[in-house]
Amino acid sequence: MPVASLMDNLIEVLEEENVQYEKLVDLAKQKKQAIIGADIAGLEKITEQEQEISSLLRNLDIRRDVVLKDMGDVLGKDFEEMTVTRLIGYLEQQPAEQERLSEVRAKIMTTGNEMREWNRRNEALLNQALEMVEFDLTLFRSMRQAPETANYNKDAYNTGDLLGSSGFDAKQ
Repeated sequence: MPVASLMDNLIEVLEEENVQYEKLVDLAKQKKQAIIGADIAGLEKITEQEQEISSLLRNLDIRRDVVLKDMGDVLGKDFEEMTVTRLIGYLEQQPAEQERLSEVRAKIMTTGNEMREWNRRNEALLNQALEMVEFDLTLFRSMRQAPETANYNKDAYNTGDLLGSSGFDAKQ
């Protein structure tokens, strides 16, 4: 297969990967709102969509590796060393292809960085939400616990007796 058609295949795969990563960025923005609104059903739906996109990305990753392997064979390079960045360097004699590949790589890098930043923000929001849940549980538990009495023993130590939660103890 000629290098030009392999290059077209590679760029097509990389552009599709970028589209899928952009979808993940959009989902990360939606996830932020779902986390803030404590929308569990919305988070579940977003997670399902993320899993579908991750599956598509895995398939694209496999396709990209196949194309890179074929390009490595054509160029006489080892597949283990073949990356998009190295391929850009190998294309010094073909500046048009080199430029196209550089542009697609730059777009993916930008989208990946944006996605990483949104994931970091959402992770922080989730950690804060978990801290609030823990705080609420602790507060709830402490509200259900009966208060201690102000009873002291003969050595002037607090006995730590708890008031009963069944109401007043009255003799009839």
